[in-house]
Amino acid sequence: MSGLSRTILIGLDGATFTVLDPLMREGVMPRLAAFTAAGARAELLSTPNPLTPPAWTSLVTGRTPGHHGIFDFVRASETGGGLYFTLNASYDVRCETIWSVVSRAGGRVAALNFPVSAPPAEVNGVIVPGFVPWRHLRRSVHPPSFYDEMKSLPGFEARELAMDMVEELKSIQWIPDEEYEGWIKQHTRREGQWARLALHLLARGDVDLMAVLFDGADKLQHLCWRWVDPGLRGGGEARDAAIEGWCLDYFRALDRHIGDIIDAAGPEARIYFASDHGFGPSSEIFYANVWLEREGYLRWSPEAPIDDGTRVARDRIKSHVEGIDWTATTAFALTPSSNGIFIRRAPEPGAPGVPAGDYESFRAGLTARLLGVRHPRTGRPLIRKVMTREEAFPGEASGRAPDLTLVLHDHGFISVLRADALVRERPEPAGTHCPEGIFLAGGPGIAPGRRLDPLSIVDVAPALAHSLGLPVPRDWEGRVPIESCEPAWAGRHPVRTGEATLPPGRPGAGGNAGDMNEEDEAAVMARLQALGYLE
Repeated sequence: MSGLSRTILIGLDGATFTVLDPLMREGVMPRLAAFTAAGARAELLSTPNPLTPPAWTSLVTGRTPGHHGIFDFVRASETGGGLYFTLNASYDVRCETIWSVVSRAGGRVAALNFPVSAPPAEVNGVIVPGFVPWRHLRRSVHPPSFYDEMKSLPGFEARELAMDMVEELKSIQWIPDEEYEGWIKQHTRREGQWARLALHLLARGDVDLMAVLFDGADKLQHLCWRWVDPGLRGGGEARDAAIEGWCLDYFRALDRHIGDIIDAAGPEARIYFASDHGFGPSSEIFYANVWLEREGYLRWSPEAPIDDGTRVARDRIKSHVEGIDWTATTAFALTPSSNGIFIRRAPEPGAPGVPAGDYESFRAGLTARLLGVRHPRTGRPLIRKVMTREEAFPGEASGRAPDLTLVLHDHGFISVLRADALVRERPEPAGTHCPEGIFLAGGPGIAPGRRLDPLSIVDVAPALAHSLGLPVPRDWEGRVPIESCEPAWAGRHPVRTGEATLPPGRPGAGGNAGDMNEEDEAAVMARLQALGYLE
């Protein structure tokens, strides 16, 4: 064996104490409640734009987005008068992951369902990436032989593990009442698939760092916030009671999986929980490109359709941002998930865009005007903060980030579509990402009942490295939350600083096992659009 201390990371996508604490008190999640009472907890602050790809990438690299280069599900390039999307993949991550760091130290890892990890790196262990179409899961697993091992497990179903894209299209914005039950139960079964894989790998006994990500809570909280939020639960008609019951059944099942993993890890393992961001309610939609048009920064093409709430661009997400007249546009919003404004810079004098010498003053003026946007009915500010890319995402990769990142008053996502209104009220509150996620730690050396000050998402990788008994790479931006540990244990296990990480692709840092073809990418794009991150 490697001599490292077994460490477990259980990722709960979108988990927030505002939902979990009531569920623990009510007895819906008794295993999580027992773990929380016996360990340490803290709020975990997400990336400046609290979004799945940059946040989880920061968590597993110990670096902020300005260094690792992931800001959204997609990146875009302007070609031939249009803006073309490409799905971010593992080779777009500019920093080494903890999977590779542990592998180079002689440890064995298993990473299940993490985003931006396909194609998988060649690590010492197992990677089963998230956001992979089920039909192509076989060639996305490392090592390739592990897929047949997965298939041999009782109850294995590739379609449920990686999700059927047709089913995903029924998701977050709206589904018919009669489909809620099947949709929620499908996510419940899917978590069981990932749990069985984790338990199988733990039973093999050769994993030093086991990490599994359960992402159903994020999906349910987007679509079913009114039946998950403790302040809204417990009222309404029979339909509401039924949907609320299915949601609670999901969390009961998740709690059982958590308990099974804790038991299988054994009493000597240290176990950490983390989420990429928290959740809260959003009651309205801000059409950012509509505002940009009204202020003279953007022009729509005459044929651009108007959004009537049916996601008019659903069948055109892969090609480019349709409906914008690029000859007369200087600023635009790209995706809802980025919550960002991109400024077009003129490549040469006279070309469309902002001349290089005018960029700073143009951006400052745009920022001031955005901060002055008011709700047309109530008059209150719609935008609480506007960050430049240097402020939000400092680092050598900041050029990939939006020029401006918006924080809306309710942390909601913007819309990038054309509409006949600046703001549209939602028929009922929807769940949206908030910065405050969760951090929990338990096991040998962890102080029971300890409540910590808020931590940063880049503190998780150092915590895992320290738990394993490894030095913390000196270029990681976070710190070991040593205050989560009992003083005597911390004294026997001082934090050590080690060599810097290796750039991805260097010998020993892991390589790429393949690429995603157009069919794979189109399917994942459809999934992201269904979840409301793209339009």
